[in-house]
Amino acid sequence: MMKLMQPIANEAIPKGKDWVFETKYDGFRAVLYWKKDSIELISRNGKDLSKNFPEILAYCQKEQQRVAELLPLTLDGEIAILNTPYQANFPLIQQRGRFKTESTIAKAAKMRPAHFLCFDLLLQEGKDLCLLAYLKRKEKLADLFNQLEVRRPVDWSKRLGYIESFDNWKNLWVKIKEHRGEGMVGKRRESRYVPGKNHRDWLKVKNWRVISCIITGYSLSNGYFDAAVYRDGTLVSIGKFKHGLEGEALTMMKKLADSKGEKAGNEVKLPPAICVDIYCLDILDGELREPVFHGFRVDLQPEQCTWQHAKQRLAMLPSSINLSNQEKTFYPKQKLAKGDLVHYLREISPYMLPFLKNKALTVIRCPEGVDGESFFQKHLPDYAPDYLAGDKSGNETLLHCNSSEALVWLGNHGAMEYHVPFQYMGGTDPIEIVFDLDPPSIREFRLAVYAAQLLKKMLDQLLLQSFVKTSGNKGMQVYVPIPENSLSYNDTATFTQALAMLLVKQHDDLFTIERLKKNRGNRLYVDYVQHGRDKTLIAPYSPRKNDAGTVSTPLFWDEVTERLSPEQFTLKNVVHRVQEKGCPFAGYNQARDSQNLRQLKQFISKST
Repeated sequence: MMKLMQPIANEAIPKGKDWVFETKYDGFRAVLYWKKDSIELISRNGKDLSKNFPEILAYCQKEQQRVAELLPLTLDGEIAILNTPYQANFPLIQQRGRFKTESTIAKAAKMRPAHFLCFDLLLQEGKDLCLLAYLKRKEKLADLFNQLEVRRPVDWSKRLGYIESFDNWKNLWVKIKEHRGEGMVGKRRESRYVPGKNHRDWLKVKNWRVISCIITGYSLSNGYFDAAVYRDGTLVSIGKFKHGLEGEALTMMKKLADSKGEKAGNEVKLPPAICVDIYCLDILDGELREPVFHGFRVDLQPEQCTWQHAKQRLAMLPSSINLSNQEKTFYPKQKLAKGDLVHYLREISPYMLPFLKNKALTVIRCPEGVDGESFFQKHLPDYAPDYLAGDKSGNETLLHCNSSEALVWLGNHGAMEYHVPFQYMGGTDPIEIVFDLDPPSIREFRLAVYAAQLLKKMLDQLLLQSFVKTSGNKGMQVYVPIPENSLSYNDTATFTQALAMLLVKQHDDLFTIERLKKNRGNRLYVDYVQHGRDKTLIAPYSPRKNDAGTVSTPLFWDEVTERLSPEQFTLKNVVHRVQEKGCPFAGYNQARDSQNLRQLKQFISKST
C-alpha cells in the first residue's frame, strides 16, 4: 500500500510567492491506479473502493485509448459527489461508501455520479514522479487532462476532474466562501511528494463556521464535552467536542465539572452557564461536524446561544450586511419570515448565481411580504452598495447580482422575485432560447407537463440539449442554451414561433398562441413572444410572490410526469432537494458551449 502525502492543518493561510492554492473537497482521499489491464481506486488506508464507484472505472475504461501511451498512471486525488464546482456532498459520499450490493451502488451511481478529482500525478509511463517539483507534476497532470479533453473547473459529463492551482489565494477563497466549500490547501511550488505528515509543504485551511453554544456536560470516560443551544426556549444538543480545548482552559473546565457538575456514572451534567465558540463545518443529524474549541464567550448570556443564531452562522451570511427585521412575517400561510427568505437566498446562491451573473436584473420587492405592496426595480437605488451596480443605461445604472453578498442584500431589502433577460448585459444576441408554457391556472398544470414533453421530443430530434423548470407559479419553461453570438433574436423568434405553431397544429384543443386571455379558453398559452431582446423571465431558483412560498425550480426530465406540481417546490425544501438530488441545470453552461446548432439553423432557414 502506498503511503500518501497528507496536508497539515493550519489556522493561517500561508503567504508568499512560494505557495499555490487548491480547493479542498469533502470526500474520500484515494489513489487511482490506471494500468493497461486493470483500474483500481484505493483509499488512503488501503481499502479497495473500486466496486463502490463503478462509474469512475467505467469512464477510465472508455477513455483508455486516449491515454494508452501514458499508462501505467498513478493519480492522487479525492472521490467526491459534487453539489457545485467548489462544494462536495459529504453525507452522500459516506452513504455510498457503506453500500454493499451491486444493484444499490449502480442505482446511486446513476442518480448522483461521483467524480475522482485529481490534484497530483505520481506515476506516468511507469516512471516515478515523486521527486519532481510539485508544479512540474502539476504541469504533467494538466497535459494528461488536456489529452482527456476534460473541462475545468468541473466537467459534469465526465468522471475525472482536474483540481486547478491558484497563484492568488484570495481569488480561490472568494469562490470557496461563495460556495460554502470545505476549505483549501496551500502547496509549495517546489515541494517533492513526501509520504505522511513529516513536512510543512502542504497546509490545509478549513472554511470554518463559528457556532456559539453552551457546555452542558462532560464525559469522564472519553473527555468529550456536550454542546447545546436554545431552540424555542428549550435546550437542544448539537453534539460533542474535544479538540482544541487543552492546557489551562481544559484544566479549568475539568475543575468546573468537578465542583459544579452533577455526576451520573461516567457522565457529568453541567448547568447551562458556560458559553463557548466552536469551529465546525456544519451540523448534520444533530451533530457538529469536525468541531474544534475556539474560545470562551464570557460576554454572552446562555440565552443568546440560540438555534437561530447557529443557523445564521452555518449559512455564512455576509458580515458586511446589517440584517434587519428578520422575524417579520413574509409568507403568513407558510409561517415563513424575512429571515427564512434571506437564508434561502444565501444557501441557494451557488446554484442561482450562474443565471444572474453578467445579466441585467429586475426584482420584485415586497418590503412587507407577499400580502403587502410590491414594486418592480431594475435600476440601482442610491442607497445600494457598489457591488450591485451593472452597466449604465442612460442616466441610470442597471441592477446586477454577481455574488451571494449581493443576493443577501437584495433579500434583506425585500426582493422576492428575480427576473433576467435572455442576453448578457451589453449584449444584443440571445444566449438561450426559452419556451414559456402558461396554462390558464394551476389546475391545468398537466397541460404544461404535456407541452414540455412534446417540446422535448422536437428538440431531441434537432439534436439539441434542453432543460426544464417550473415557473414557480402555474406554468413551466423549457430552455435551450446556445453559444454566444451564434443566433440573433430574429433567428430565435423564427424558431420559437415555428415550434409553438407546430404544437398548436398537433393539439389545437389543448394549446394556443392567442395573446388575448379571453380568447384562450382552457387552453395552454405557448408564449413565444416573451422571448425577445430585453424581455425578462423568472430566473432559476428564484422565489415567487405567492402564498405558497414556491420557487421556480429546475427539474430532471424524468420528473416531468403527471404527478408533478409546482407546489412541490418551496423555500422550505428546494435547498435540501438540490443537495440530495443534484442540480438539474449543473451542466447548463457546459451544454451551451457544446450545443450542436447545425440542424437548428437548417430548420430556421427552411422556416423563413
